[in-house]
Amino acid sequence: MDGTAAPRPSAGWASGSWAPLADRVFRILWLAQFGSNIGSWMQTVGAQWLLVDRGAAYVAGVQVAYSLPVLLLALPAGTLADLVNRRVLLITVQIVMAATAFLLAALAWAGRLPPPALLSLTFAMGCGLALSTPAWQALQPSLVPRDQIARASALGAVNMNTARALGPALGGFLVSWAGVGWTFAGNGVSFLGTAIALAAWHQPAVRKPAQERERIRGALAAGSRYVRNAPRVRRLILRTALFIPGAVALWALLPVVAQTELGLGAPGYGALLGAVGVGAVAGSFLLRPLTSRLGGERTLTASMLGYAAVIAVLALTHSAWIAAVALVGGGVAWIGALTTLNASLQLTLPDWVRARGLAFYLLVFQGGQAVGSLLWGGVAQRAGVRPALAAAAASLVLAALAHVRWPLHDAATADPTRTHAWPEPAVLTEGPPADSTTLVIVEYRVRPGNTAAFLAEMDHIGRSRQRTGAFSWGLYADIASPDRLIETFLVRSWSEHLAQHHERQTGLDSAMEARARNLLTEPPQVVHAVAHGQA
Repeated sequence: MDGTAAPRPSAGWASGSWAPLADRVFRILWLAQFGSNIGSWMQTVGAQWLLVDRGAAYVAGVQVAYSLPVLLLALPAGTLADLVNRRVLLITVQIVMAATAFLLAALAWAGRLPPPALLSLTFAMGCGLALSTPAWQALQPSLVPRDQIARASALGAVNMNTARALGPALGGFLVSWAGVGWTFAGNGVSFLGTAIALAAWHQPAVRKPAQERERIRGALAAGSRYVRNAPRVRRLILRTALFIPGAVALWALLPVVAQTELGLGAPGYGALLGAVGVGAVAGSFLLRPLTSRLGGERTLTASMLGYAAVIAVLALTHSAWIAAVALVGGGVAWIGALTTLNASLQLTLPDWVRARGLAFYLLVFQGGQAVGSLLWGGVAQRAGVRPALAAAAASLVLAALAHVRWPLHDAATADPTRTHAWPEPAVLTEGPPADSTTLVIVEYRVRPGNTAAFLAEMDHIGRSRQRTGAFSWGLYADIASPDRLIETFLVRSWSEHLAQHHERQTGLDSAMEARARNLLTEPPQVVHAVAHGQA
């Protein structure tokens, strides 16, 4: 699971939006996750319907309990997914979540599932979600070619939203005809099915040399340092943070809208969620031509505005049919926004830090859901459901207008593929200890008249050094020789600097260095040194 497998297309599979499903491994895991998503939506319907008589705040609390663990575990989970065998991690988490779901079912059947117990066990399942999601997300780019990542991301959204169309309807049926406990039991079975699919996948792991393996504390710091020094990643995370808190109002308040505003029962609520899923499936086919025509930024902005319009309709209408039609449009807008953000992030992140970068995205996504659900649940409890929906729609309009100040970078210009542009450092036979603090000094001779252009390139290179491992970076001019500049950067350990050489340099980093070298009179001279007493 930790290696990169070359996909082998299967004959007969359609191209276009379905092309990633030509890979057998991607297809099996996609189907397993589809079953798991159906189970999760069944459980959501059961849990929220069990609490609907307690008021909007309790209903919204289900989303809070499921999302809040990400605030605590997303970053450690992303770090763990970059360090251990992702397949083993995922299998373990699926089994634990299955056991939790079966416990919920047993308590529901026994009539001993009060709200505190329900929310506590939902929180436990949220912990499983937090531990597994970065590994699932990081897996996707290794299964399909780079030019199919956006389509694979869209298929992931189709997976979730087709399950959203089927799961709630099935959950509503089970609640009406068999009882809430069966929604929990069905979710447990779905987790076991995913664990079996993962166990049947025998992909050999790729092990790093012992001297380059990261420890979890240092790896967590490296992931944080990467995100801080990656403008493309930061911009995507910011736009996600602006979108999610307002968008979650639909999911948090729809059960209350269905019951109190539209007079629907559990099957009707499931049908409304199904309408969102139908729209999302349709949106997956519209997304590729729409993005080709408008580009990622305009697609994201249009999706946010469309989603705001849907929430505004829910705030105004008393007709279940109008609400259902609007929610189909909401599914289209939802998949347009999330696929644009998620695919752009996966196209940007390099493999060595992918799960950690996605964990930051997950932290903002799920944390925004928790905060937004709590916010809109509280507003609905005090002011009413319709004012809460109107306020959420207004917040989404403001989020859409953020493109004026914070436009997305073009993901197509990012090249996260690994390169080996740096030559091996000259060392003694044994080399320094792996934990030796390392200083790298690079001397440049700039062609006359090119200093300003060189300094501009070095600003980008400085961020590159810090993304890949440097905790301190500087550039200095020789006062006796204006064309001589000296770059220095410090790395916590020799092993981490070796990782810079062998694993962390990307095509984007190498392209920046090539532009800078073109402004020099001779190749740069490099010196490696370790802290005194560590050589």
